[in-house]
Amino acid sequence: MASALESYVNKTVSIVTADGRIIVGTLKGFDQTINLILDDSHERVFSTSQGMEQVILGLYIVRGDNVAVIGEVDDDTDGRVDFDNIRAEPLNAVAH
Repeated sequence: MASALESYVNKTVSIVTADGRIIVGTLKGFDQTINLILDDSHERVFSTSQGMEQVILGLYIVRGDNVAVIGEVDDDTDGRVDFDNIRAEPLNAVAH
């Protein structure tokens, strides 16, 4: 999987972690255990009563054993989404 991440370097990615967090940022690097280095990152926190809250994280490292899903973000599409009006349940943690 690590070699598949090479095409994501210096692109905006969205990561879903094993504990249900959604983190978006620019992938700056990774290693063979899928530890990820993100720059200009933020966490998207969803709620059923309010719009999405963005928590600024800045330079951030995600441990590889906590990565559930990673994918590239289309910046144009992402910029058009009105996150203030989205209501959603937060994701549950991965059950093993």
